[in-house]
Amino acid sequence: MNANSFKTVLAALRSLKIRHTVVGSVASSARGAFRATIDTDVVAEITPAQAEHLAKMLGPDWYADPDQARAAILAGRSFNVIHMRTSEKFDIFPASSDFHASELDRATDVVFHLPDGEVEAAVSTAEDILLAKLRWYADGGGTSDRQWNDIGGIIATNPALDLEYLETWAARLYVTDLLTRALREARD
Repeated sequence: MNANSFKTVLAALRSLKIRHTVVGSVASSARGAFRATIDTDVVAEITPAQAEHLAKMLGPDWYADPDQARAAILAGRSFNVIHMRTSEKFDIFPASSDFHASELDRATDVVFHLPDGEVEAAVSTAEDILLAKLRWYADGGGTSDRQWNDIGGIIATNPALDLEYLETWAARLYVTDLLTRALREARD
């Protein structure tokens, strides 16, 4: 991950006053066990009207198609922006659910120590990363060893997880059985 491209995306989101949080494997690496990843995932309260502003703020060094972004936001799907010189890809997931709202409310700042500099970013909590990964694991048919390893890493490195919060959201996200299995496996 390149500090400058990461800072550029975060600065653009902040400048546009778009609430956001880093999620996915970058977040689980920050809150759990490190794993290399090919992109950075961000949940953002972005509207279709803000897509063009985001593309303009990123500038000509970026692939950022405002029409594609607008269509994705309207459909509730992610879109990406890519720093062309480094090929760094950022997947932007529009905040479209109560879970996303909770994730944004609970996010805390983390400093990433990268080879080319430090970057401070809002990052989802360990509980929210765990819940999202359980949902992604379920949506993927329960076959991703990579996701399951991330889940185990989060549990192993965060002994003070808020179990009440996890159980409440696991029920709402239909992953209670997976949460029970993950917690049991982590104890064994």
